[in-house]
Amino acid sequence: MRHLMTILLFFLLTSCSYFGGEEEDETIGWTADRLYAEARGSLDAGYYSQAIEHYQNLEARYPFGKHAQQALLDLAYAYYKEDEDPDAAIAACNRFIKLYPQNPHVDYAYYLKGLTNFNKGKGLTQRFLPTDDSQRDPGAALQAFNDFLELTKRFPNSEYIEDAEQRMRYLRSNLAKNEVHVANYYMRRGAFLAAANRARYVIENYPRTSAVPDALVVMAKAYRVLEMDDLSDDAIRVLEHNYPNHPGIFEIKQVRVQ
Repeated sequence: MRHLMTILLFFLLTSCSYFGGEEEDETIGWTADRLYAEARGSLDAGYYSQAIEHYQNLEARYPFGKHAQQALLDLAYAYYKEDEDPDAAIAACNRFIKLYPQNPHVDYAYYLKGLTNFNKGKGLTQRFLPTDDSQRDPGAALQAFNDFLELTKRFPNSEYIEDAEQRMRYLRSNLAKNEVHVANYYMRRGAFLAAANRARYVIENYPRTSAVPDALVVMAKAYRVLEMDDLSDDAIRVLEHNYPNHPGIFEIKQVRVQ
């Protein structure tokens, strides 16, 4: 019986191998030049999964070869474009920055980190249809802002600065709007002091953004409900002086009547 079981087990194992249970790695024996060329070709053609596989093989087999630095940067880009594992793209960027801080293209690694976090959590619908990004979890947006900020500080002459600064302005505006959303949530829950404090945070930390007038409205309303009329009047005065046509002015007056 035991002998029969052994024969059956052997048959199963050899059958799995015969019918393709294990795929042969066609890249075994490829030179570093060929691996890099194939990886780059796949990347340029948009076959990102295949490019990632080739770059990983190149990194594993020729970690100190002439293509090592560019391959790691390309690998980070392939992960970014594949859009299935943003953390892998960020990890590759961090690895490149740590290993090759003097590389002439290290500024791109910082920029690519920012791009990855900028798009992190966005599905296809959010990418191509109008959505309110300010209502998303601000974690990735804040990290993207910090990534771009680090780029501008370390490499003020980088070719990526202009785009990074535009994205920073966009992110800053959305982060401010997100704070106003939170302040309005506190208002609806009756946490008026928390709402006022959140609105003040917007005014103090995100000046000159489109969220400031809405933050002033929340402040004025919250302080009015709390019967802190001096603070409410101050907020109204600033709002009327700088945004005289803002519809929130009428809303505040309605709160005052109540």
